[in-house]
Amino acid sequence: MFTGSIPALVTPFSGGVFDEAAFRKLVDWQIENGSRALVPCGTTGEASTLSNAEHHRVIEVCIEQAAGRVPIIAGCGSNDTQNALLHMNFSRKAGAAAALCVAPYYNKPSQAGLIAHFSYLAENCDLPIVLYNVPGRTVTDIAPKTTIELANKFPEQIVAIKDASEDLSRVADHRMGIGKAFCQLSGNDELALPFNAAGGKGCISVTANVAPALCAEFQKACTDNDLVEARRLNDQLYPLHYAMFGDSSPGPVKYALSRVLEGFTDEVRLPLTPCSAEARKAVDAALDHAGLV
Repeated sequence: MFTGSIPALVTPFSGGVFDEAAFRKLVDWQIENGSRALVPCGTTGEASTLSNAEHHRVIEVCIEQAAGRVPIIAGCGSNDTQNALLHMNFSRKAGAAAALCVAPYYNKPSQAGLIAHFSYLAENCDLPIVLYNVPGRTVTDIAPKTTIELANKFPEQIVAIKDASEDLSRVADHRMGIGKAFCQLSGNDELALPFNAAGGKGCISVTANVAPALCAEFQKACTDNDLVEARRLNDQLYPLHYAMFGDSSPGPVKYALSRVLEGFTDEVRLPLTPCSAEARKAVDAALDHAGLV
């Protein structure tokens, strides 16, 4: 269903307010440079700091500006099942292609709780779901057995996973338990090469915010089974993947965007703060290594 380079978009702010003009510019830039889908209101989009009204407006603007050129996977996750459903219903009506639903954070549900949560969403909204497993942030881990059970229980509804578990063996676990039709997307830029080699179809990427063309070329090389070119591009991008997390994300991402795309600032919302001087040096060096400045 989804392939290639898929940026998890930042949410630009100006004076504490969502900067719609900058966001529309970012959407156009991403599409023009080969991104195959877009994800508004994910982790990189600072969704946890947005009110529901802001959250929905960011999704709405993304869909409006994309204008059908690429599918939109709307960030709909919440640690409140009913609020996740609210986001999904809004996104379906707005025209999203799918909902990215993170494992509920802070509550620490059991695997039975995860199955109940995602089953409830699948049963109460017909928008396809991309599971999002990022235990480093949520604490809760969507175990392979749970993913397999959900995907087989709702094959038309639970169609993909963004896997940021950092466990590459899960790609094979999921393929063996579900089948090749289930779409697996890496949630870690630095692991996208081995992830794709194991059977992944692309990456929901942080780095693609800053280097959309290079990330799209890298993913195409993977799809074409051109290992030499994929490795070359991966080496070009590799320092940037790590620099994006040299400080609390998306601080470094927004700083990098302020250097490569006119009109962008590095403004983030509390409790995040702009990235440190040390992190900026790492971003600067990585941008230079990638040939982006």
